[in-house]
Amino acid sequence: MRFLPILLTIAAIPAAFGQGTTMPVMPGAAVAPPKPVLAEPNKVVLTIGTFKMTAAQFEALVDALPAQYQSFARGPQKRQFAESVVQLKILSGEAEKRGLEKSGKVQEQIQFQRENLLAQAMFEALQETIKVDDAAVKAYYAAHLNDYESLRARHILIRVKGAPMPGPEGKPELTEEQALAKAQDVRKKLAAGGKFEDLAKTESDDSGSGAQGGDLGEFKRGMMVPPFEEAAFKQKVGEVGEPVKSPFGYHVILVDEHKSKSLEDVRGDIEKTMRPEMARKEVDALRQKATVTIDDGFFGAAAPPAPPAGSPAAPPAQ
Repeated sequence: MRFLPILLTIAAIPAAFGQGTTMPVMPGAAVAPPKPVLAEPNKVVLTIGTFKMTAAQFEALVDALPAQYQSFARGPQKRQFAESVVQLKILSGEAEKRGLEKSGKVQEQIQFQRENLLAQAMFEALQETIKVDDAAVKAYYAAHLNDYESLRARHILIRVKGAPMPGPEGKPELTEEQALAKAQDVRKKLAAGGKFEDLAKTESDDSGSGAQGGDLGEFKRGMMVPPFEEAAFKQKVGEVGEPVKSPFGYHVILVDEHKSKSLEDVRGDIEKTMRPEMARKEVDALRQKATVTIDDGFFGAAAPPAPPAGSPAAPPAQ
């Protein structure tokens, strides 16, 4: 049986999540599932000798897990998690009977886990209590305007010969001049009253979106090839722009919707994003105040501090 360290309310313990398997770690920022509403929070759901655990206590235990594990402990592996709690209580009880907690090795591990939990609690407390400056929120919003802007658009692609995508079977290969002429002809048909969805189905060389009337769905900056993106975000809603050239060919674009979120729409999200970095700065300040000596011969020399952004020694922004 393999064990996966799971953080519980008192210490990091080995918890079994299935025979011979470990629980997968989800990529990215994990979001904890919603906590269930308990019909009987005081109902005893687990008994191990004289120890009793209520439904509410079980939920509190699950709340202490990292977010990516909570859905497993409340869902498909709920029973296995309960078994791991049983194993924890049995093994820790037996260890106490044998006096193992008095050994130097165990005492060192207990102290380390205690400090680890306290440090985590302190970092969380910093994030919760730190004051986010309004000017900093506005500056963040201004620097990330593109993140709060999105389009819904359609296109008709006229592919050019040699494009990095296969052309529809049976259609002739077009030179750049021929593809541009065809794209301009498609735009004329639209200006004369042709329906974009119908022309996309018959003329577009992008078979995926073409079957959907040219619909590309909603997208943000950075999700499309640069020439297409630049033109689409400049184009007015409801208007068909001039053909736009990309490595795939010429695009005739129709913007259905252009959305931008205001500062107030995203203020909460911005503050949530900023809090961890602000908390890290608080930790750096605490580090600067502390008297610390690190043996370079044992640990290696410290890396030189990074030059301030914008200084001649700083690497250029990517």
